[in-house]
Amino acid sequence: MAYKVMIDAGHGGADFGATYNGRQEKNDNLRLALAVGEILSENGIDVEYTRTTDIYQTPFEKATLGNQSGADFFISFHRNSSPEPNQYSGVETLVYDKSGEKLDMAENINGALGELGFQEIGVTARPGLVVLRRTKMPAVLIETGFLNTDQDNALFDSQFDEIAQSIASAILGTLDEQTVETPSAENPVYYRVQTGAFKNRANAENMLYELQDKGFPAFLLYQDGVYKVQVGAFRNLSNAVKMENTLRRAGYSTWIDASPASY
Repeated sequence: MAYKVMIDAGHGGADFGATYNGRQEKNDNLRLALAVGEILSENGIDVEYTRTTDIYQTPFEKATLGNQSGADFFISFHRNSSPEPNQYSGVETLVYDKSGEKLDMAENINGALGELGFQEIGVTARPGLVVLRRTKMPAVLIETGFLNTDQDNALFDSQFDEIAQSIASAILGTLDEQTVETPSAENPVYYRVQTGAFKNRANAENMLYELQDKGFPAFLLYQDGVYKVQVGAFRNLSNAVKMENTLRRAGYSTWIDASPASY
C-alpha cells in the first residue's frame, strides 16, 4: 500500500514559537520537517507539507490542509520549552489519545530518538491541541528536545542528520508494520534490518563477514535476483529500530524489512 504523509513544521512567520538566545523554534521545526520529508520521499512515501517556507498558519489551517490532502498520517514538528533555561531535557511525542497506530508511531519515534542520547519523556495525550483534535487521520506531534536547554540544542545540532534519519526510520517502520500480514502463532512477523543488496554474491559476503566480525547477527538472503544482507529478526519493532540506529552509527545505510517467519 502506498502511503501519504502530511508533514507540518510548527509555527512560522510572525509566530516564532519558543525562543532562546536568538534561536527561534519555527526555524528548527522547518529544517527538521523538510529533512524528514525528503527521506520519506526517497523511500516511496507520498509527502506533502503544510509549509515549506517561513509563513504563518493557524493550527486550524494546518489541520485543514492535512484533511484536504487525504493523507494517511499527520506529523507535526516542534521543540519544547520550559519556564527557566536548562530546567528540563528530553524528547516527547503528543497524541490525541493513547490508542491505535498513532500511539505505535509515537512510541517508535521516542525510542529512536532515545537511542541518539535524548532523554525519553514519553508519549502524552493532549486532546486539546487543534492539530491533533481536528485532523481526520492519525496525528503525532514531536517535541524534539527543549529549545532553551543547551544540552538538547547541542544534540540537535551535532546529530541533526541522525535525528532526521531516526525519525524517518521510525515512521517507515510503523508504516511497514501496518502493511504486513497479521501475525499468528503459525506465521509470526519479524523485523530485520537490511544493510545492503548486491547482484554479486562476493560483495554481499564481504559485508556479511564484516558485520559478523563486529558481532552483529547478520545473515544472507537471496531474493528477487539480489543477495540481501540483513541483521537480526525482531518480534518487536522498537528493537529493530534500536538495531538500525546502532548500525547507522557504525556507518551502514539501513532499511527495516518486515516479513513472516517463513520468509
